[in-house]
Amino acid sequence: MTRIVVAAIALGAALVASITVAVTIGSADLSVADVWGSVLAHLTGGTSPLDRLHDGIVWQLRLPRILTAAAVGAGLALVGAVMQAVTRNQLADPYLLGLSSGASLGAVAVLVLGVGILLPVAAFGGAMLALLATLGLASAFGPLTPTRTVLAGVAVSSFAAALTSFVIFWTATGDSYREILGWLLGSLAGARWPEATIAGVAMLVVGVPLMLSGRVLDAFAFGDRSAASLGIPVTGTRWALLGAGALLTGALVAVSGSIGFVGLVLPHAVRLMIGPGNRALLPLSALAGGIFLVWADTLARAAFDPRELPVGIVTALIGAPVFAVLLVRRRSAA
Repeated sequence: MTRIVVAAIALGAALVASITVAVTIGSADLSVADVWGSVLAHLTGGTSPLDRLHDGIVWQLRLPRILTAAAVGAGLALVGAVMQAVTRNQLADPYLLGLSSGASLGAVAVLVLGVGILLPVAAFGGAMLALLATLGLASAFGPLTPTRTVLAGVAVSSFAAALTSFVIFWTATGDSYREILGWLLGSLAGARWPEATIAGVAMLVVGVPLMLSGRVLDAFAFGDRSAASLGIPVTGTRWALLGAGALLTGALVAVSGSIGFVGLVLPHAVRLMIGPGNRALLPLSALAGGIFLVWADTLARAAFDPRELPVGIVTALIGAPVFAVLLVRRRSAA
């Protein structure tokens, strides 16, 4: 237990340090003291030590974007850990089960077709429909199994991605192609305080209760009968957890686009360090996911300056080989 508390304190401190240092990185010359001076001035109503231009870079541009990255990374890693526990399949994540593609389809429908629905609501609706389709398809030919669930998720994800491409091909014109493509690849370039607020509120309202569901998820690890014998209403709890995962994914995808590998890789990496217990795995995965996406987004915006990569490309370039290494290490350990 002491090791887990130490890990939580270390990751929490690393997240705060990562956010602070990431704000200083970019074409404008800023120090850690400049960042904290500007932040404290805005929080207390005092006078910023920076001139108007540099203060705007900190408060209006970089800080909300980096806070959004931290919240999105934390949420995606958390949902990935929950999905893997609920389905008892360590390949499950929001992307593989079709949630991200469904949320993207809902969001693109609002952006391109001008449907009169709020973007987060459309993204959640798309994620929820994709989840229902995945579970419905997986259970159509027999009992719900982990392998069948993942295969159904791949099919639903591909179908939703094809529908999204069709909508874009049929309706988008001019430069909107480039803008929407960047969003589909995952981008935090447009994240400001409204996006940071949406991601932060989603983590507070949905993410925190999910983090506290570790005891229930530990019971699921021994099968539905064992969970039921402990007094857990299995079917209702499973749907509540999956629905909460879809809601959180929809809210995050609405502000960041579709970002893969965070929900798949980070829970595996944390599980290797602290073991399979979900009560520790969920909050530590969230902290690790926040740190990972802060640095992935910083790399995306600063490494090729003045060009900027969609952050989804960076997470895939890092996540795919890391996931392969984790699989090899896991097989060697077995």
